[in-house]
Amino acid sequence: MNTKSFPHLMAPGRMGPMETHNRIVLPAMDMNVSEHGEIEQPEIDHYVARAAGGAGLIITGACAIAFPHGAASMKEPGLSDDKYIPGLKALADAVHAAGSKLCIQSTHHGKVARVDVANDRPVLAPNQPDYTYDMSALADSTREELGKMGAATAGKQTAYHEMTAEDISWLVSTWADAAERVAKADADAIEIHVAHGYILGVFLNQRDNLRTDEYGGSLENRARLACEVISAVKKRVGDRLAVLVRVAGEEYGQEGGLTLDEAIEASKLFEQAGADAIHVTGWGRNPFDNFTDGPLPNKVGAYLKNAAEIKKHVKVPVIAVGRMLPEVSEKALAAGQIDFAAMGRQLLADPELPNKLRDGKFDQVRPCINCYLCVAENFFDDTPFCAVNPALGNEALLPLKPASATKHVVVVGAGPAGLESARVLTERGHRVTVVDKSDRLGGTMWFSTMTTPDNERLLKWFKAEIKRLNIAVKLNTPATVESIRALHPDHVIVATGAVRPKPDFPGGDLPIVQTGDTLRAMMLGTATAEEAGAVLSTLGKLGRLSGVTKSPEFVRQFTKVWLPMGKDVVVIGGSLVGLELSEFLAERGRRVTLLHEKQQLGLPLAMPRRWTAVKESEKHGVKIHRNASITRITEKSVEWTVGGESFSAPADMVVYADGTTSASPLADELRAADITCDVVGDAGAVNYIHGAIHSSWKVSTEL
Repeated sequence: MNTKSFPHLMAPGRMGPMETHNRIVLPAMDMNVSEHGEIEQPEIDHYVARAAGGAGLIITGACAIAFPHGAASMKEPGLSDDKYIPGLKALADAVHAAGSKLCIQSTHHGKVARVDVANDRPVLAPNQPDYTYDMSALADSTREELGKMGAATAGKQTAYHEMTAEDISWLVSTWADAAERVAKADADAIEIHVAHGYILGVFLNQRDNLRTDEYGGSLENRARLACEVISAVKKRVGDRLAVLVRVAGEEYGQEGGLTLDEAIEASKLFEQAGADAIHVTGWGRNPFDNFTDGPLPNKVGAYLKNAAEIKKHVKVPVIAVGRMLPEVSEKALAAGQIDFAAMGRQLLADPELPNKLRDGKFDQVRPCINCYLCVAENFFDDTPFCAVNPALGNEALLPLKPASATKHVVVVGAGPAGLESARVLTERGHRVTVVDKSDRLGGTMWFSTMTTPDNERLLKWFKAEIKRLNIAVKLNTPATVESIRALHPDHVIVATGAVRPKPDFPGGDLPIVQTGDTLRAMMLGTATAEEAGAVLSTLGKLGRLSGVTKSPEFVRQFTKVWLPMGKDVVVIGGSLVGLELSEFLAERGRRVTLLHEKQQLGLPLAMPRRWTAVKESEKHGVKIHRNASITRITEKSVEWTVGGESFSAPADMVVYADGTTSASPLADELRAADITCDVVGDAGAVNYIHGAIHSSWKVSTEL
């Protein structure tokens, strides 16, 4: 067991009048489950799970101070009327009973208030914007996705209302009234949102704020509205609530966005106005271009340096957010760089993270794999779900129901579907045996760690869980009806993964053509010369014998120096696997041509991650051709057409990353032999890690 210690994370902390039992904060993550501003039980269950899991402070998702005016969703909580106090109090009482403190995040969404747009109300803004965003990334969103995004605003265009002195006075007093309701609900803190393109955030930056009155121009003027709100709130509830202020340490993707130097000066002004803590985030100004820069970054510790710099200039505590992994947070706290660490997606993936750290069970923390499936739902005004935690948004699924009768279940396949099935079944009291034909755990997920290092964290967690639960695993064991029958199972779960055939167009059987299966076999050292060619198959066997290819990190780093393939690679198929593989190869000096038969690349990646993956591939030199129809593959090239025009590209290797299909012939054979079984994961339907874990959870919790 990994007994890594986290004494600084576990130490008590204080923000103004509020003390927390540790330094772990759940930052605002919109759940979109309220009903017309009223907090409902699923939302309470969600926050209570994180409080019971040990987080010292729970911050709610955005709550609209003037609901429904200025709201981004009709599913977000409201703070505009006393009728919302009972729901807020029920939440506060429940969080307190679970041992944590509650902070209500307050905001007016300003120019991104989708509810105002849908209801033909002009959105509040400092002034008329003088720019538009590049929305070309939407070319990689499906018609269904575009329809769901448009539905949030009823498909209407945004109209802007330049705030007057009366509007500003109204906003300040409305915020103070909202804070009063938060205090009456017995919450412990209120967070004032001055970032992410919401009203106070757009006043703060000089790109959005073009005013020439006392609320525009200098940084002090641009910060004035936020300071007036902070001061009014502090004056009204300062002895009852801690007042947190959320600010972007930096804005990305557009000239004129907030800089770190400005964020430092603004934070000093916020402190003077009454802030009890500064919560440092970041904002990618164009959500269709740099959402993964902010507010949901893909880089570990993305805003830590900015938070540490701001801390040098203020006396109040500083909270850092942005993939603050436990080990990163502990080191930063120990060095005095920050005072609190906010862990959003990590606490969605594992609500018990703080308790596990406290108890020295670091290796039992289920990791977030940074897939963006949760936050992508906010584009659709829908409830987030988690690839690795099926209970997110439905906490009533836990605790797991014990099995009424213990069965011996044989799980065929040690990929994510098989390992999740084995884990859940064992937790429920069944006896499980896992069999897999390869020499290691992980299945296709192991191979995916080459292009997606975050998946390696999940693989390590599964390995630790298999060891902790003492689950029997038989590797190098092909599954047949006879070999399974010899294990005397009461039930079988087939998790053998998808099938990746070679292409059926001319030249698809040439030696230069590889599929996901033959590449995986090469990495595992099991590929034949016929599958991978004499040189690559021999290298694969040497790697297997030496053990070096068992380390994904070693392979990722070593292939940056030496990759045994020619310079010109054509990847056919631009969905999840093909897109990420193209970037991987281009990063390693290969000239990559990506051919995709449809318009949208990167399906089924979540939209923000998809948009970034396409942008990064192009940045690394991948030549992308959409709507391409393959004509033929020769020994040295690939030929295709787009719109009737013919093209070709040189190819030392062709990777066929298309045609992935679900198939479970073993299940058919087992049923014919009167052996009961279920099919999970890609063997049943190709939905990658998310589909593997959710389908396994469903079967394993009901068996």
